[in-house]
Amino acid sequence: MKLAVTGKGGVGKTTVAVFLARYLADTGRRVVLIDADPDANAALVLGVNGGMQPPPIVEMEELIRQRTGAAEGASLFTLNPRVDDIPDRFALDVDGVRLLRMGAPKKGGGGCLCPENAFVRSLLAHLVLASDQAVILDMPAGIEHLGRGTAQGVDMMLAVVEPGRRSVQTAFLVDKLAADIGIRNVGVVVNKYRSDSELELVAAEVAPLPVVGRIPYDQAIAASDLEGVCPYKGTLQHRQWVEQILSKIPG
Repeated sequence: MKLAVTGKGGVGKTTVAVFLARYLADTGRRVVLIDADPDANAALVLGVNGGMQPPPIVEMEELIRQRTGAAEGASLFTLNPRVDDIPDRFALDVDGVRLLRMGAPKKGGGGCLCPENAFVRSLLAHLVLASDQAVILDMPAGIEHLGRGTAQGVDMMLAVVEPGRRSVQTAFLVDKLAADIGIRNVGVVVNKYRSDSELELVAAEVAPLPVVGRIPYDQAIAASDLEGVCPYKGTLQHRQWVEQILSKIPG
């Protein structure tokens, strides 16, 4: 199972990604949670102290130079470096969830392909296409890290929305970007709604995108952020929220 979770900032996409990863780990699955958002928060939502974040892969310049064969300042390097050992070496294990942090993509001209970005894309391709473990990608609203080939291995892209037109607009942007790289299955998770009528209104706004998950506003989830603890408690309610999403995943 390979899932990409995205959405406008503040809608709770990292919380949804952590709920998915924690549930899968608690039910005996091997799972890698990839923090591909430059504003990396997955470790904090897992309840990890901020000082214990895993190192950003994109900033491992010496390792990347060795693996890609890129001399400093050179424009020639391999596009398929060895990456199979990276999860074992650099993932942070948090109670069975292996967390990897990608770091911010390197910027440059349009379509910039540098050794760092090539390395990150190769790592994602390995995890999504060649790995037999569950992979949850916590992404920004863009798709900077995902190449067209890697996208073919994503079972579904989940666009998290909250009541409000801006997050709905982002969901439609996600759907367009996903289609551009070959992701055909996009589903919406409605988060932080406060009433059935609010849920119905959001569902109508995102149509024809299907609503595959519903997580109502929960004060305990909000409080967990202030307390620095993981919001997923493995309760019947929390499991049901995740199981509802997983039941809609193709295959």
